[in-house]
Amino acid sequence: MSFSDLGLLPELLRAVADKGYDSPTPIQAQAIPAVLAGRDVLAGAQTGTGKTAGFVLPILQRLVADAAQGSIRAPRALVLTPTRELAAQVAESARDYGKHLHLRVIQVFGGVNINPQISSLRSGCDILVATPGRLLDLAQQRTVDLSKVQVFVLDEADRMLDMGFIPDIRRVIKLLPAKRQNLLFSATYSDDIRTLAERLLHEPLSIQVAPRNAPIELVEQRAYRVQKEQKRHLLVHLIQEGQWHQVLIFTRTKHGANRLTQQLEGAGISAAAIHGNKSQAARVKALDMFKRGQVTALVATEVAARGLDIKELPQVVNYELPNVPEDYVHRIGRTGRAGAAGEAISLVSTDENGLLRDIERVLRRSIPTVQTPAFKIVEAPPATPGNRPAQVQGRPAHHAGNSHGNRGPDRRDSRRNSNAGHRYQGQQRSGRTH
Repeated sequence: MSFSDLGLLPELLRAVADKGYDSPTPIQAQAIPAVLAGRDVLAGAQTGTGKTAGFVLPILQRLVADAAQGSIRAPRALVLTPTRELAAQVAESARDYGKHLHLRVIQVFGGVNINPQISSLRSGCDILVATPGRLLDLAQQRTVDLSKVQVFVLDEADRMLDMGFIPDIRRVIKLLPAKRQNLLFSATYSDDIRTLAERLLHEPLSIQVAPRNAPIELVEQRAYRVQKEQKRHLLVHLIQEGQWHQVLIFTRTKHGANRLTQQLEGAGISAAAIHGNKSQAARVKALDMFKRGQVTALVATEVAARGLDIKELPQVVNYELPNVPEDYVHRIGRTGRAGAAGEAISLVSTDENGLLRDIERVLRRSIPTVQTPAFKIVEAPPATPGNRPAQVQGRPAHHAGNSHGNRGPDRRDSRRNSNAGHRYQGQQRSGRTH
């Protein structure tokens, strides 16, 4: 099947060809005809399946076909996304695919000055891509009119629920016309998603597709057993010994992402953090530097990384396992794309054994646990005849290095470190391992 078989306009086919695509992905083949026909759609799709083009292309065509509405300055299509990065990427896709058409796309999200966004909206647009909070801010100031929206897209709905956006989504829906087309995309189908879909969608077409490249098949997965306080030492070793040049590292919290970034930088590895507390400018800069190879390690929270499209990413590291097992699939799906080989490495501490079992249950297979290599405790004091940097083989010793290594250095850590090397050497002489 080719894109021309889907009934798309010549201008859209040209734009698709310009991007180097010749055949639609499974979700595009199913979603595009349904959206063109005006049907509501409930789609299960992850990042990497081509879902954005699956709704952007038919929306562009519908808006162009509705020539009578061409003079309307208010948006006729609204795409709601959970994160700034995803909003920017969806808007960029809409502009790319619609470059041969005369339609205007605007993106609005928090973390940046609201005034330029207000000015842009006053000039009018056809497609508005927004995050919930900023959209409601604009609506409260009466600077955006949603009464003309014909197509409403809720992208990554499961992430919206995880981030607590449901009240905001309901407020947005109240601002929309009762008669409209609704498209809901979600990577997972929880009970909450099904409830939302029942309230939002009218006789929807349900589409469920697997990732374009199944991570189980294309990504080499492995796990290392390591104590929580020594994960960063093992990570430094893996990056340096493996000569990794581009690795995406996941932490559970924003604070943890900042802390790990500082620790990697202290070990001589260029790193940047990306999470919700970073300004939009900082997040864009970090991602751009990472894509350009100016930063080796990009440390991210799950929410911030959702929707990121990084081509040919060789390594993904789960520094901390996700609490939701499906998030593991999302994370490792960012490597091994377009037929390229990829590695997904998980650093598993004892308290994460249950999380690992949950992930394996979702995958319906076990993740190989490999022998942990010897690695240095990088915070050890300078080497002296009586105090040399420790090396750890397999599971690191409890007392090696900084027992509070996940924290930044403080006075308490300094006092502990002053004797850390001697404690470790004592254990080495006794031959004990952990």
